[in-house]
Amino acid sequence: MPYRTVIQHSEANNVANADPVRIGVLFSKTGATSTIGNSQLQGTLLAIDEINEAGGIDGREIVPVYYDPQSSPALYATLAEQLISHDKVNVIFGCYMSSSRKNVIPVVEKWNKLLFYPTLYEGFEYSSNVIYTGAAPNQNSVQLAEFMTSNFGARVYLVGSDYIYPYESNRIMADLVLQRQGSEKLGERYVKLDATEKDYHDILVDIRNKRPDFIFSTVVGNSTTCFYRAYAEAGFDPKTMPIASLTTSEAEISHMSAEAAAGHFTASPYFQSIESETNRICLERLRKKFGSDSVPNLCWEAAYFQVHLFANAMRQSGSDRIDALLPHVLGSEFLAPQGLVRIDPANHHTCLYPRIGRANLKGQFTIIRQAMRPVHPDPYLVTHSLGDWTTKLNALEV
Repeated sequence: MPYRTVIQHSEANNVANADPVRIGVLFSKTGATSTIGNSQLQGTLLAIDEINEAGGIDGREIVPVYYDPQSSPALYATLAEQLISHDKVNVIFGCYMSSSRKNVIPVVEKWNKLLFYPTLYEGFEYSSNVIYTGAAPNQNSVQLAEFMTSNFGARVYLVGSDYIYPYESNRIMADLVLQRQGSEKLGERYVKLDATEKDYHDILVDIRNKRPDFIFSTVVGNSTTCFYRAYAEAGFDPKTMPIASLTTSEAEISHMSAEAAAGHFTASPYFQSIESETNRICLERLRKKFGSDSVPNLCWEAAYFQVHLFANAMRQSGSDRIDALLPHVLGSEFLAPQGLVRIDPANHHTCLYPRIGRANLKGQFTIIRQAMRPVHPDPYLVTHSLGDWTTKLNALEV
């Protein structure tokens, strides 16, 4: 069993004047998804520091009890059980991959505890014991499909990691693309989570032969770097056949050369390059705490703002027990780096701001399109629209 860490914050110890509020934290610092997991942990700890330095929750310090699940879905479930039964926490912040979330949900439902989940996912799910703060498919897949088919064409090749989210996300993307005139799904291939560049060789040969208009990637974790490098080494050109992804963020780009990522596209509610005072201040605080090597991204931002939503709700409820806390979480708002977010009381998902970014040579994203208003979460894709896109954005050069 991984070593349990109770993370103390010396600055807050001076202001706390009551019993601390212990919360569970489950993000992977090791294993295949460690890059994103570590950024989610940093977002969580930054928010906790901000709350504690401002006096905690009515004078009560937040103390995170942290375990490293090592990117193992089974270990996530074991550690969630440990947090609840042994460490006596009522709220858990954690999970990256859908397979880890799927393993933790039965645990929190059995004990009637609350999980805050800060990751984009495939949708088609609801649990009264989960708050979903990452993007649902109508807040990223719909916008990305429209953008790519409008600008490049509707012949798509799908590549993903071999687990739940990529299969479901690729199904959704294929359905969206195949609604367009001249559409065709030319291929759908999956690789193991720890895939290396050689694992993409046959896939790229097939892509060269079939010449899709764009590649949709649901490759996750550290093997993302290998895919983009293999693409570059194959001599493909993002100006004519780009990779479009929901899972390639600034964190993944930091592990590859900026040149390997440049020209490819990602749909996300958050990019570092958002020009807002809230985002600027938050990034300054992050780098002051963790140094210039920290790499904020969409999952980092959701992990950050969800802790603030929890703290605000607990100030109103006076308790972190789910029956008292949940009515104050649902419908609550917070000014996050991406904009003012809100938890939808009907489905426990979050109103977010879809954006399309193109990776540039600085290792960041140039925002090409963005929503002028928050898009209501529709995890089952019953009704969905593109929302209002701004016109004062960078032109697309292809």
